[in-house]
Amino acid sequence: MKGMIQRIKNAVVAAAAMMPGAISEDTICRLLEKTLETMAPAQALRWLFRLDNVLYKLQGHQSVAYGGGLHTKHRHIGYHDFFVNRIAADERVLDIGCGNGALACDVARRSGARVLAIDRQQEHIAGARRHFADGRVEYVQGDVPADLPEGHFDVVVMSNVLEHLPERTAFLRQVARRVRPQRFLIRVPLFERDWRVPLKKELGVEWRLDSTHMTEYTLESFGEEMRSAGLRITYREVRWGELWAEAVPAGDPDGAAGRRADATGH
Repeated sequence: MKGMIQRIKNAVVAAAAMMPGAISEDTICRLLEKTLETMAPAQALRWLFRLDNVLYKLQGHQSVAYGGGLHTKHRHIGYHDFFVNRIAADERVLDIGCGNGALACDVARRSGARVLAIDRQQEHIAGARRHFADGRVEYVQGDVPADLPEGHFDVVVMSNVLEHLPERTAFLRQVARRVRPQRFLIRVPLFERDWRVPLKKELGVEWRLDSTHMTEYTLESFGEEMRSAGLRITYREVRWGELWAEAVPAGDPDGAAGRRADATGH
């Protein structure tokens, strides 16, 4: 199946090279339709879903290029606002798995918080320091929880990080014990984002948005994981096929969210 996709891709690329601009979307669609005519429905769906996964990756790469090096989802889906609006000026923030640093920098600039952003990949930290430097952000290369800094942080930010981890409950408990945050702000992908996801899984096709994801959540599985980690969800919303949530240590009867709202006015 992968070989067939590659052959079609090679044929389209070769034809386009010979006739620049002559390969239209209609031509590609007709080629796909002819290919599908020879297949049973299940086989056709598997083929289409594998092609869909290839196209999704290509769309991501082109979106980064179109965005001048930053994926356009940062401005299209507005998830930065979820974090910024829940952090007060002069709070101490730990951004775990900060990636390119765009979110950490935005939080610092717009909320006035002090941010320590950590990522295990040195190239991410180098890029963050180069493109998203700010006096209120410190970028650190390290592995969590082994390399967690000493001291208390008011807020722990985890944006599209938790789904990559194998022992998530133990991880959250260790972070809570080490840095004693008032609250966690978490963004994760939802399994229930689209009807095609369970169908892909049923057909044995890669259904995850990223093959490094250990899980993608339902509302129920996320809630259970937070409870197992000793956290209580004080706010959650579903947008863009993602779950954005605020959670506090379960031993906090009033919830840090109330204290934060008093401080920020949000």
